[in-house]
Amino acid sequence: MAYLEPTEHDLGRPRHSAEPTEPAALGVETAPAPPPANGRAGRNLPAAITVGASLGALILASLLFWRPAFVFLVGVAAVVGIWEMARAIGHDGGPRAPLVPLFGGSLVMVALAWYAGAEALVVGLVFTVLAAMVWRLADGPAGYQRDLLATVLVAVYVPFLAGFAVLLDRPVHGDWRVIVWIAAVVLSDTGGYVFGVFFGRHPMAPTVSPKKSWEGTAGSLLVAAIGGALMLYFVFHVPWWHGALFGLGVAAAAVLGDLAESLLKRDLKIKDMSNLLPGHGGLMDRLDSILFAAPTAFVLFSVLVPAGQGG
Repeated sequence: MAYLEPTEHDLGRPRHSAEPTEPAALGVETAPAPPPANGRAGRNLPAAITVGASLGALILASLLFWRPAFVFLVGVAAVVGIWEMARAIGHDGGPRAPLVPLFGGSLVMVALAWYAGAEALVVGLVFTVLAAMVWRLADGPAGYQRDLLATVLVAVYVPFLAGFAVLLDRPVHGDWRVIVWIAAVVLSDTGGYVFGVFFGRHPMAPTVSPKKSWEGTAGSLLVAAIGGALMLYFVFHVPWWHGALFGLGVAAAAVLGDLAESLLKRDLKIKDMSNLLPGHGGLMDRLDSILFAAPTAFVLFSVLVPAGQGG
C-alpha cells in the first residue's frame, strides 16, 4: 500500500508536445486543461478511497459470514497478482514467467495452506517451481535461466506470501487475526500518508521512491504501534506492549514491502503494475505492503498471542 508513489516526471518519461495541427500550434487560444483531481501524493484520492473501502468491505464480509470465502478471495488475488507481475516483468522483451503452472501452483499453495498449514505451503512452492521448470522446457533453451529466475520471483512474491494470509485465518479466532493484521497495515499506510504530506522533509530513499520521507515512515510506525496496542489489548486481551510490538513489526514490514515494489517498478521503468483499480493502479500496487506484512504478522501472532486467545 504505497502511500507515496513516484510521479511520471520522476521516472524520466518525456512530456509529449502538441502536434503542429493542434489549435495551439495554429495560434488559436484554448482554455487550459483542468488540473487532475489528484492529491499531493499523486493519486486520485476519492477514487482510491472508494475502491479501498469496497475491497475492505468484501474482505470483512467474507471473514464474518463464511471464513473459507476469504481463502477464495486470496486465491483470486494471487492469480491476478501473478498476471500483473508476469506482464510487467515480461514487457518490452523481458523474462517470460509461464502463467499456467504459476496459476495452478498458486491455487494449490492457497489450498494447502488452508487444509495442511505452513509446511504444506512450502511444499506447494517447491512443486510450483518444479512444474514451471518442466513447462518452460517446451520453449527451448534460449532465455531459460532468466525466465526461471523471474518465475521464482513471482511465485515467492505473490502466492507464497499470500499463503500466510490463509495461515492467519486457520486458527480459532483466525478471522480476528486477519482483521487486526489488515487494520495494522491500513493504519501504517494512513499514518505514513498524513505525516508524509504534512511533515515530510527528508527523503528516505530518493532513488527508489522520491516522495517517501523519514517523517512519513515515523508516522507509519507511530500510528501502527498505537493502533496495535489498542487492538491486541481489547481483542486478544494481551498486554498493551505486545500490541505495540506487533504494530511496529507490521508497519516496518509494510514499509519494506512498499520500497521493494517501488524498486522493482523503477527497474522495470513503469509507474503501476496495471490500471486495474481506479485511483490505485494495479492490484499488486495495493498488495505490496500487505504481502510483506503477512508472514511478519503470522510470526508475531505466534509469539505474542497464545493460541486460541481472542475474539
